[in-house]
Amino acid sequence: MYKRVLLKLSGEALAAGRGFGIDAIFIHKVAAEIAAVHALGCEIGIVVGGGNFFRGVAQQAIDMDRVAADHMGMLSTVINAIALQDAIEKLGLFCRVMSAIEMHQVAEPYIRRRAMRHLEKGRIVIFAAGTGNPFFSTDTAASLRAMEIKADILLKATSVDGIYTADPKLDPEATKLPQITYNDIMRLNLRVMDQTAVSLCRDNNMPMMVFSMREQGNIVRVVSGEKIGSLVTA
Repeated sequence: MYKRVLLKLSGEALAAGRGFGIDAIFIHKVAAEIAAVHALGCEIGIVVGGGNFFRGVAQQAIDMDRVAADHMGMLSTVINAIALQDAIEKLGLFCRVMSAIEMHQVAEPYIRRRAMRHLEKGRIVIFAAGTGNPFFSTDTAASLRAMEIKADILLKATSVDGIYTADPKLDPEATKLPQITYNDIMRLNLRVMDQTAVSLCRDNNMPMMVFSMREQGNIVRVVSGEKIGSLVTA
């Protein structure tokens, strides 16, 4: 269905409900799903969040300078990227971590052409440290990298099975939206991803699929073209 995808994984997802840190069993399940997608011949770029360690806008950062807090958040995404890289490589696949903040001992610096070359050679690429700039979320980084690597679609794996009219965990009346436009997300002020990321995808006609990663095999189903989750179009 798709030749090249950009997968956005949240840090909270890697914590698998524990709230903090990395769930070793779950991260290996995610790696196995990524390997299954790779086996279909799909090229995969991944952007990881860092909310399972530190979030720049969270309560724990309330008294901190926003720039300092965001830099700490970026470093936490590098921790997640290295953990995911290790899990993927244990399955015998080639994987590269590319960081928007240079740290030569642990990751390659992000260079777009090199990233494209890795993908063409069949390597999985994990983009760490967000955009490398404060005030931008990893959702915005995912949108940006999806555009840069010319991905066919942005896949946003979350803890819910799509986009709802309200938070389904808080509002039992919330209804699922199988398909929606970026303009409607902004008009209805839905908290799917931040407005910068939404407008970036809309302006560049990047489709996005929001789906749950709690069910085993969902990433393969989405890449294969099954209609699960919610599709967002420009």
